[in-house]
Amino acid sequence: MPIIAGTLARYFGLRFANAVLVVFVGIFALVALIDYIELMRRAGDIPNVSAALVAKPSFYRVPQVVERILPFCVLIGAMSCYLNLSRRLELVVARSAGMSAWQFVMPAVVTAFVFGLIATTIYNPISATLQERSKRFEAELFGQTASTLGRSSGTFWMNQRTDEGQAIINAVASRDQGINLNGVSIFVFDIDGRFKPRIEARAAVLVPGAWVLRDISLYGLGTLPTTQAEYRLKTSLTPEQVRESFATPETVPFWDLPVYIQIAEHAGLVAAGYKLQFQKLLARPFLLAVMVLLAAAVSLRFFRFGGIQKMVLSGIAAGFLLYVLSKVTEDLSKAELMHPVAAAWLPVLVGGVTGFVALLYQEDG
Repeated sequence: MPIIAGTLARYFGLRFANAVLVVFVGIFALVALIDYIELMRRAGDIPNVSAALVAKPSFYRVPQVVERILPFCVLIGAMSCYLNLSRRLELVVARSAGMSAWQFVMPAVVTAFVFGLIATTIYNPISATLQERSKRFEAELFGQTASTLGRSSGTFWMNQRTDEGQAIINAVASRDQGINLNGVSIFVFDIDGRFKPRIEARAAVLVPGAWVLRDISLYGLGTLPTTQAEYRLKTSLTPEQVRESFATPETVPFWDLPVYIQIAEHAGLVAAGYKLQFQKLLARPFLLAVMVLLAAAVSLRFFRFGGIQKMVLSGIAAGFLLYVLSKVTEDLSKAELMHPVAAAWLPVLVGGVTGFVALLYQEDG
């Protein structure tokens, strides 16, 4: 009997892994196609641009987009796996061989946990690196214009003080963890707080002791705007401080997050975003395992009992509610109203308890 149970466990684990990989590849291809079409639309006015040149930034950006919906890939793959097993009466055979639902759910839970470990330790660093390269390729494609680069990511702000006064820096987009900025606006004040000419620049690069601004326009009070090819704005900011303000936590690889957190704390900066991202990546293997429990709770009903559509909708609704909960806790953590550990692990705990209790009720009453 242990030999039969072990063989069936490996079989169910492989079936689950195949289902998740099929869903993952399908969603990856769909997201890549949609992103490529959108980028082609934006690049329609650029002369002599090839399809391969447009595809490069799109392909590099897709891995991180798919990474965000990885839990749904596991949820859909698990439901698909168990519904197919039920339709082909393989679950009936497994039960007749003496296996309980827990025995043929656990292989999928372990497999999902391994997928989560791989996604955190290997896939995430790759996707974060590719995301940075995507920004660089997109900047080259669109000429680093403020109107076409990075508006979807929102704007970034930073305040700096020097012995010459104060400067408030705004950028539409950033690359290389904030070292290169695009669409820059700088509001400059002298040491007495008087407003100096506002600076608009196409791009800015941080070098030791200064921001090097390119293609700038100076807007003073009561004077006509003037233009310059290059301008150097004095700064005391270090690359680490700039990264904390301009780098989004999602673009920092998993293995670099502890260093970023330590640097930000030593600099007296808020590191809540990095702490939350680090805890979310640590919780990812457990979150994927929880998705299997939720899928099993709504997918183990035999086909002859009917109600398949209701079960599928229930599974999707459970995954959506868990996603909403994770976004709420994430926003609370970023607003410093909830500890990053609690924000990252609360959805895992709620989803795990819900899936475990529902499955326990179905199997053991």
